[in-house]
Amino acid sequence: MKSKTKMIHAGITGDEKTGAVSVPIYQVSTYAQEAAGKHTGYEYSRTGNPTRHALETTITQLENGKSGFAFGSGMAAITSIMMLMDSGDHIVMTDDVYGGTYRLMTGVLNRFNLDHSFIDTSDPDKVKAAIQPNTKALYIETPTNPLLKITDLKKMAEIAKENDLLLIVDNTFATPYWQQPIDLGADIVLHSATKYIGGHSDVVAGLVVVNSEKLAEDLHYIQNSVGGVLGPQDSWLLMRGIKTLGLRMEAAEKNSQQLVEFLQSHPQVSTIYYPGLADHKGHDIAKDQADGFGAMISFDVGSSEKADEVLSKVKYFTLAESLGAVESLISLPAKMTHASIPRERRLELGITDGLIRISVGIEDGDDLIEDLKQAME
Repeated sequence: MKSKTKMIHAGITGDEKTGAVSVPIYQVSTYAQEAAGKHTGYEYSRTGNPTRHALETTITQLENGKSGFAFGSGMAAITSIMMLMDSGDHIVMTDDVYGGTYRLMTGVLNRFNLDHSFIDTSDPDKVKAAIQPNTKALYIETPTNPLLKITDLKKMAEIAKENDLLLIVDNTFATPYWQQPIDLGADIVLHSATKYIGGHSDVVAGLVVVNSEKLAEDLHYIQNSVGGVLGPQDSWLLMRGIKTLGLRMEAAEKNSQQLVEFLQSHPQVSTIYYPGLADHKGHDIAKDQADGFGAMISFDVGSSEKADEVLSKVKYFTLAESLGAVESLISLPAKMTHASIPRERRLELGITDGLIRISVGIEDGDDLIEDLKQAME
């Protein structure tokens, strides 16, 4: 089955009882039982809901895993994954992670003695050097947010296997349309489904897929115990979004390539971060492990003042946090998505005050170029 066909026909796609071609929204909290403890497979919607189950089945098949789980947000998904660890465990993490992930590890989970090291995971030697006796997992973002660094997932899988570690991959930027980390050796794949999978800026959600029955049992136990589940209405919205994921990703990437060409020729742009560029450090790896380069671009205009000026003048780019929507979004990571990271640490990573991040949508590419052009000039 080809990718775009799979986006439409994977998982549970309709309702056998009525013939409806769209999965019904089961807006229900509890279910009648034939006898005490004897039910149809559903007893309480925190534990399981038919609409959520349809979504979880779909994402499982798209990521080629064993079981899927839908959470109320991407951060709820990441937190639940971290609860697979024990107090005293250590995790090696990509240094250029989403600011919310950084905040979770440094401001919340550290209280429970869950240790971590932020490492440039695009360098396998640094990853190996960071592994400690109590290390239990590698947590990878690729491409990263906002510098679009690429980590070799096959290399990470080798390191994880050699050291008996879980390999966890945040696949939000690439989506299952472009990249399938489980096929490359990952144990757990996660998404902020708020982004490309939803695709329309109308739902907040997180998705996780695991590659084994044991992980499925453990994560379901945590999901049911903690209760950060996704509701049926939002589950339905994600299934609707998935059906056009392939079309949206292709259109947005085509626009991104046009925008990158424009930015390369602009005198006010000092650095461009985009995996599709031949001189991008991770270009060859991205080309090998993914079917596309995505629609996220970051570029440096030199100063916070200049960046603010650009952001104030765009017309078609919406100044907003988040990404992956049909409409193009623009943001200043230092003041928005990564503001929770101390400035010294941001600069150390390369997240400068003049770094602009754009999430390219599916508008006409010429209009987007014209908009950036007038805002920068």
